[in-house]
Amino acid sequence: MCALWKAMSDLNQQNQRNGCCIDINTLCQGPVPIVSDGEGKYVVFETELAAQCEIVDNAMTRLQQFLDGKRDFADAITVEEYVIPVSVHSDGPITDEVGNPFGPFAA
Repeated sequence: MCALWKAMSDLNQQNQRNGCCIDINTLCQGPVPIVSDGEGKYVVFETELAAQCEIVDNAMTRLQQFLDGKRDFADAITVEEYVIPVSVHSDGPITDEVGNPFGPFAA
């Protein structure tokens, strides 16, 4: 039984790739991914560091907008985004670390 489970697990892992998405908590929907490409698909970053760099880049943009007088201070310094590990399955769906499915297309 263990050998069969391992073989099935190995097959599942071959049909998926791991990465990270950037989420934000919403009042109505709970955690949702927020970064999508220009074609309406969620962006899956190859590494946690790459996703963290995207969050930092967005934060720097907000801070610059504050300095330019285009955003208020509290909004500029608040970072609500966070990184979650995900799996992208070969047939398209993305699942988070607890198995919740979403995507590949942003709602």
